[in-house]
Amino acid sequence: MMKRYEVVLASRNRGKLAELERLLCAELGDSIVLKSLDDIGFTEDIEENGTTFAENALIKANAVAAKGYIALADDSGLCVGALDGAPGVFSARYAGAHGDDAANNALLLKNLEGKCDRAAAFVTVFACAFPDGSEPIVAEGRVAGEILKAPRGEGGFGYDPLFYYAPFDKTFAELDREEKNGISHRGAAVRAFARLFAARMIHSCLKEN
Repeated sequence: MMKRYEVVLASRNRGKLAELERLLCAELGDSIVLKSLDDIGFTEDIEENGTTFAENALIKANAVAAKGYIALADDSGLCVGALDGAPGVFSARYAGAHGDDAANNALLLKNLEGKCDRAAAFVTVFACAFPDGSEPIVAEGRVAGEILKAPRGEGGFGYDPLFYYAPFDKTFAELDREEKNGISHRGAAVRAFARLFAARMIHSCLKEN
């Protein structure tokens, strides 16, 4: 049986913490006790100035690991081939203001006008850094789709109303929670991370014994 590990999520978002707890519990049982930045009194701002999702996730995770904790962080976004991977790491602030979904979607549609190739992918990367400086764990989840010419659906957030997933014949904004969790990039990244984390911890326990 794997022992329990205290892991700090590099976020103050309680909703994200609860969601990740649920996803990790499904994969690892109760072997991870997840805490937030507020739980450990971490008040510093972490500048995400990486050029890839992995770089940004590692920047956040390393900042927390430097305080002596096993740290977990993620970064996500939409990558559109016809736009050379944009909006990418700038997905949340594509149109300027952070989190302005309507403006981001409008700019995406404008930049895709006249383009036949509308293939896209949602990507999430989780990075786990360790206080002893050992090799970090990096896990990616990706789901392929295409960008519609007009939004569909009332659910989700961000680019969900424009992101069409052909196997279900729905946009992400039309999926129910169970459907979305089953195929989402975030869920895939969590499952990949859980497998890698379990293997690392089991290996560590065997070395200790």
